[in-house]
Amino acid sequence: MTGVAVVTGAGSGIGRVVSRALLEAGYRVALTGRRAEPLRESAADHPGALVVPADVTDPDSVAALFNRVREHWGRVDLLFNNAGAFGPRGAVDEISVADWRHVVDTNLTGAFLCAHHAFAMMKQQRPQGGRIINNGSISAHTPRPRSVAYTAAKHAVTGLTKSIALDGRPYRIACGQIDIGNAATEMTADLERGAAQTGHAPPPEPTFDPAHVADAVLLMANLPLDANVLLLTITATTMPFVGRG
Repeated sequence: MTGVAVVTGAGSGIGRVVSRALLEAGYRVALTGRRAEPLRESAADHPGALVVPADVTDPDSVAALFNRVREHWGRVDLLFNNAGAFGPRGAVDEISVADWRHVVDTNLTGAFLCAHHAFAMMKQQRPQGGRIINNGSISAHTPRPRSVAYTAAKHAVTGLTKSIALDGRPYRIACGQIDIGNAATEMTADLERGAAQTGHAPPPEPTFDPAHVADAVLLMANLPLDANVLLLTITATTMPFVGRG
């Protein structure tokens, strides 16, 4: 099925690749992120795109985003909650409260705020229903060292996903999560130079083409609403994940 999609963090990386894949598959897509110019670059040459700059950590900004989608298309069928930030690396005694709040606000509260508005629209619209896909991360399962804020937020995203999946059952609202390991984007560029695992000098890590993430999101998105992928993990085949080794 196709319809109206909202993609957060759409100005770069996975958000850009997924937005373009959805547009090419026939979706009408609202691309959102903090800066308008990267969003316009993501949406270039796609007449079904709507660029709506917004900050997912700001409740008023998120409300305005979904009001714009409602005014433009009248409904939303898919939300890809993709916006995220890793934040500074550090152990639990080294991360400031401000940095903790920034990471949690971006990765967790932002996903909640977008889901809050998408769920309300999906519940009220006719035909009723829709799908929410949260970008979790393999750090929702197994953390890297010195990633306390990111890891805690991503673990919480899994709880958010499961709760939304339960809450959505009476309204034909499905919710799933995609956990991605080492897709080759700007955010993961340091992995190819090596990323911390045990405190020793890290070896370079393999990455994979983010187009395969878009394929996986489309697989989830195109299911009928009586079927759901609750949790999907996609990684570079030989990356350190199982046991982080």
